[in-house]
Amino acid sequence: MMAFIAVKYHEDHHNRPLVETIAAALEHHGVGSRCIARDIEQWGACRFTPQVLMQHTFQAIDASAFIVIDLTEKGVGLGIEAGYAYARQKPIVVIGRTGPAISTTLTGIAQHMFLYTHLDDLVGYFEQIIARQEQL
Repeated sequence: MMAFIAVKYHEDHHNRPLVETIAAALEHHGVGSRCIARDIEQWGACRFTPQVLMQHTFQAIDASAFIVIDLTEKGVGLGIEAGYAYARQKPIVVIGRTGPAISTTLTGIAQHMFLYTHLDDLVGYFEQIIARQEQL
């Protein structure tokens, strides 16, 4: 099973540890992951036009069983990815650090939502939803 990881991306990739932690928490339960910044752009080593990146993004979402969106930081791209996943009937799992306001629009299309205090909390959370795969 594969999951698409969507987070707000930054040119300097300072949130790389977030992506790596989400991916590791999924992998802990046998779920692989796809992330455009990591897998396509290779953390900035490769550059693509926005059109090509969106093609890769849509292909990766299509090939995934579900999408994990971290809304700790908001971004237009996250809304595009969530909307596309929803239109393709992909389950949407919204996560975010406790504290920031989570988009009510996005929670309206999410199958699961989890606010974490520490990134380590994700392993236990993913265990719960992956165990109930029929809901994904």
